[in-house]
Amino acid sequence: MYNSKITGLGYYVPNNIVTNDDLSKVMDTNDEWIQERTGIQERRHVSSLDDTTTSMGVKAAKMAIERAGIAKDDIDFVVFATLSPDYYFPGPGVLVQRDLGLRTVGALDVRNQCSGFVYALSVADQFIKTGMYKNVLVIGSEVHSRGLDFTTRGRGVSVIFGDGAGAAVLSRTEDNSKGILSTHLHSEGQHAEELALIAPGMGKRWVTDIIKDNNPDDESYYPYMNGQFVFKNAVVRFSEVINEGLQANNLQVSDIDMLIPHQANLRISQFIQQKFKLEDNQVHNNIQKYGNTTAASIPIALTEAWEQGKIKEGDVVVLAAFGSGFTWGSVIMRW
Repeated sequence: MYNSKITGLGYYVPNNIVTNDDLSKVMDTNDEWIQERTGIQERRHVSSLDDTTTSMGVKAAKMAIERAGIAKDDIDFVVFATLSPDYYFPGPGVLVQRDLGLRTVGALDVRNQCSGFVYALSVADQFIKTGMYKNVLVIGSEVHSRGLDFTTRGRGVSVIFGDGAGAAVLSRTEDNSKGILSTHLHSEGQHAEELALIAPGMGKRWVTDIIKDNNPDDESYYPYMNGQFVFKNAVVRFSEVINEGLQANNLQVSDIDMLIPHQANLRISQFIQQKFKLEDNQVHNNIQKYGNTTAASIPIALTEAWEQGKIKEGDVVVLAAFGSGFTWGSVIMRW
């Protein structure tokens, strides 16, 4: 059986920087309130239709493919993680295949929100380990800003999220000591509605229902989050799934060279860092300048950490995420 190894990374964020002070002009909030609760100072928002979930994913993918040192025709499969597709259907995987001019390879969409990139990596890893594919393009991309409630009513959610995309090329290696060592995935659907966007959906409220009611107080088509409940669950599940990955590979916390947590909230990342007694140079956070970019957050942070020389050959790198669903997971790899 083969191993899969990340051979190329890339990311893209829109040029439009939105600071906490900018948000204070449209809702009752301020820089101190946002930073105290989330650690976020600014985020990126798309400013035109030139930046979509797909187009940002394509830009990140081009960088990853170039850095992998392969041609686009060497890509055998595409896995695209997002909660904010360009269309209700089809998903963005096939749009990336089209826009990159790839061969008629398969394209799969993953809808696991904050843990989407971890799930997507796990899927790609299995395809490569079984020998089915040699190079899989994995993308996480989100456009949140077009679907948020930028009023005081929605400030608890809207100040958190940003737009952006990250991508990785996962390639076959015969060196079983390198690459992805294991992946660990979990879900607890009984809490699904604690962090969700209910409408439009076929289950409760479709577009026709929203138009028919024309209710200015209808919040069903904006994201809802039970913040305290999510936080309490996140810190527990983050810890569990990181430990699960370490134990599966006979590793200790002291073996971790770099932890890339999903950038949900700086306070969650800091809690985990303190619990595992990790130094600042062992954890990479960038939520301060990008906000929570959901499925894009881990590949963006991973790319940044690699670009800054924080990840070196032979390092043990841990990816971990928790979010809507509830779903969570970890990836343990040796660089």
